[in-house]
Amino acid sequence: MRTLTTLTGNSQKLDGGAMFGNAPKALWQRWMPADELNRIDLGCRALLVQEEERNILVETGIGAFFSPELKQRFGVQEDRHVLLDSLAALGLSDADIDIVVLTHLHFDHAGGLLAAWQDDQPPRLLFPHAQFVTGRQQWQRARQPHARDRASYIPELLDLLEASGRLQLIDAGATHCNLLGADWRLHWSDGHTPGQLLPEVAMPSGPVVFPGDLIPGAPWVHLPITMGYDRFPEGLIEEKEALLADLFGRGGRLVFTHDPDAAMGRVSRDEKGRYGLDEAVKTVHLLAN
Repeated sequence: MRTLTTLTGNSQKLDGGAMFGNAPKALWQRWMPADELNRIDLGCRALLVQEEERNILVETGIGAFFSPELKQRFGVQEDRHVLLDSLAALGLSDADIDIVVLTHLHFDHAGGLLAAWQDDQPPRLLFPHAQFVTGRQQWQRARQPHARDRASYIPELLDLLEASGRLQLIDAGATHCNLLGADWRLHWSDGHTPGQLLPEVAMPSGPVVFPGDLIPGAPWVHLPITMGYDRFPEGLIEEKEALLADLFGRGGRLVFTHDPDAAMGRVSRDEKGRYGLDEAVKTVHLLAN
């Protein structure tokens, strides 16, 4: 039996222009209205996969590790670690997670691995029993970042992950991971950041993919829409088209990490070949026997 449940993490407000790249505000504000500071609401959603007496968490969101001044700078809205609250609502804690899959290591996707900020206390790694899975190329990027994305990584977190002895790095291009098992398939993307790992889990009603920042929310399903944060936008569009075509052909669905409203939707395509979503839902709880 396998159960898929989306979990709410901490939320952010970030500049809409940065999140929509070269798309004009007149277009993107139809999807996500901006506040007086031109910021849009963003979520940090995780996916809990429960199977064979193990709990697998895909991503941890931004968490609450930032100091108050950095919390304000990056628009984090809550003081507490919201993902831990979401786990607690299911009767779980971080100690019950067996595997954490990280699409990449930017702080808004991996920061939730750390305990909430405390004055004069060093960063502390949560999930004491979990194996941590991410791409080898992404790990190398995080260890030796480019000036363009250096601020996106947390050096202290990387040190803690390495010291844990529980970090598993997957070579780019691998389609499977022995730790996850045969029902999981891996996709890869370099457009947003090198070696982003996109996990797919099999379900009777069609595959479910967590596309990370390749497709962070429903508006980004549209092929031309990219983020200002993306390393290689043209390549990202090609990667996105290939993934969407594959999932459309197999009746697949996407789980969105940053969309504040849409947690999941099934990939659709109209008569003009434009991709979209059907069956969009705000929360997910899927059960497969």
